[in-house]
Amino acid sequence: MPVKRLALAKTRLGAYGSALRAELALAFAADVVAASVRCSPVVRVLVVTDDERAADVVRGLGAVVEPDRPDAGLNPALEHGALLLRDAVPGCGVATVSADLPCLRPDDLAAVLRAVPTGGRAFVADADGRGTTLLAAAPGAALAPAYGASSRLRHLRSGAVELPGPPALRRDVDTPEDLSAALALGLGPRTSAVVARLP
Repeated sequence: MPVKRLALAKTRLGAYGSALRAELALAFAADVVAASVRCSPVVRVLVVTDDERAADVVRGLGAVVEPDRPDAGLNPALEHGALLLRDAVPGCGVATVSADLPCLRPDDLAAVLRAVPTGGRAFVADADGRGTTLLAAAPGAALAPAYGASSRLRHLRSGAVELPGPPALRRDVDTPEDLSAALALGLGPRTSAVVARLP
């Protein structure tokens, strides 16, 4: 899971003020890590980040943390993380989830991971149908991330299978409207605590 430096994360939530915006970004990531750690098929959660505060929090939740050594954008960071995981756990499949899924539930994640085709790749599109919230590669398959504009289409064209994904796994949060939609689905505890302090 990639986590941006908190000072640069979730700028479209800036209406809440810079401090609360950073708190929300950290809470989202922490809830995603906590859900992933509790997901039965998951052997290891690795977070790639250069933010020391975020690193301390997710490490405390059971994640392994590595710096973004490529420091060349999202896709290289994900490739870096996938290589580190496969070096540490030979023969494993790998998956990346967005750090802004505050509704993520362990059972939802488990169901999607189990649906990844043998020897292949799969992804889940975001709620808007243009982006990607999860990309997974079975053992022996390259992750081959293609995030950026229209990543759903990019991943589809690259041969990855699109999985339906439950609403909680598709609801990434970039705007206050997204946050309202996530609230209706049920937020993780850390995000709930920050939302309770919003004006």
